[in-house]
Amino acid sequence: MQRINYTLNKKKIINDPVYGFISIPTELVFDLIEHPYFQRLRYIKQLGMTHLVYPGALHTRFHHALGAMHLMKMTIETLRTKGHTITPEEEEAVTIAILLHDIGHGPFSHALENTIVKGISHEDISILLMDKLNEQFSGKLTMAISIFKDTYAKRFLHELVSSQLDMDRLDYLNRDSFFTGVSEGVISSERIIKMLNVKDDHMVIEEKGIYSVEKFIIARRLMYWQVYLHKTVIAAEQLLVKILERSRELVIKGEKLFATPPLNHFLTNALTKGEFISDAGHLETFTHLDDTDILSAVKVWCNNDDFVLAKLCNDFVHRKLFHVDITNDPADEKLVNELTETAIKKYNITKAEALYFVFTDSIRNNAYKVGNENIRILMKDGTVKDIATASDYSNLQALAKTVEKYILCYSKDLV
Repeated sequence: MQRINYTLNKKKIINDPVYGFISIPTELVFDLIEHPYFQRLRYIKQLGMTHLVYPGALHTRFHHALGAMHLMKMTIETLRTKGHTITPEEEEAVTIAILLHDIGHGPFSHALENTIVKGISHEDISILLMDKLNEQFSGKLTMAISIFKDTYAKRFLHELVSSQLDMDRLDYLNRDSFFTGVSEGVISSERIIKMLNVKDDHMVIEEKGIYSVEKFIIARRLMYWQVYLHKTVIAAEQLLVKILERSRELVIKGEKLFATPPLNHFLTNALTKGEFISDAGHLETFTHLDDTDILSAVKVWCNNDDFVLAKLCNDFVHRKLFHVDITNDPADEKLVNELTETAIKKYNITKAEALYFVFTDSIRNNAYKVGNENIRILMKDGTVKDIATASDYSNLQALAKTVEKYILCYSKDLV
């Protein structure tokens, strides 16, 4: 009997709602997309709890990574047409770097960062996972990791992956606008890419693209206040954080809580950054953790005997989110104390427990940072200027300032 040799076709095309058809450029990229570490991103929402405000915001980190990869391909093609040498190996490496840039995100993306593991960012975990993948793929990711860490000779390649005008931001602004329906975030990413160039080993924007970059910066600011830092989004994310804090507190006291094995691991082990890095088992367990672990636990904890945990979870499931006041000055201490006393009496709980229902925090936003990673404009005379200097839009200087606001959160049934 003749054996038929089936060869897997790795030249796939993916239909993306934002850009249309996206092609997978190489077999190595295909294999990385197929890897369980990357497939996990299908189950991590790009915008955490934002779907409780904008119901369409259910897209995932998986979508975003593929979109950023697509924009990287367009950028490399543009730079080559302008005479810049980028080898096929470098193209594959920078494509892998942008594809894997978010692979270290935990459940609900930024909402639970530093809650699952203290003091370690998703970028740190991304590098750890890239190193792990590099072992599994016999060193084929070495150049990609070098680009990601900004140790590769051509520094402009790193700026395409991580800077104030990188493929990450160009994708997520348009993608988040598309799925939330907030049109203020729509930017002309294709025009910006066509205006990209390289000068003195740095990415620059040709002067004729300056207005597209201005719109990009303004769109980013508007998206932060209307989407990422929307008061109801903050309310939902803070509620989820409080649920995880309370569950961990109970587990550390010895109480048995329902949790999937990966979630249970991180509830019972309050790991530091050093502990997480030193034991490879923690990283492997992390790769099995996604949004579904958190949601399944929250649903079960609604019936927990602990009043605080049960109320927080029921409020979350039934969308009874915190009331949030966002102000330019810290919350009135007298008001905070009154709300805390009300919580103690209404719920018959201790003052420490009342802090789960009444608390303050702060948020920061700056649309553009002036510094080493600034957006450079290549003027027609060949000089390079910072966008804040080159622009004739006076408000751009103001957008470079960090805006800090203060928040007061409390359960709505306290008033």
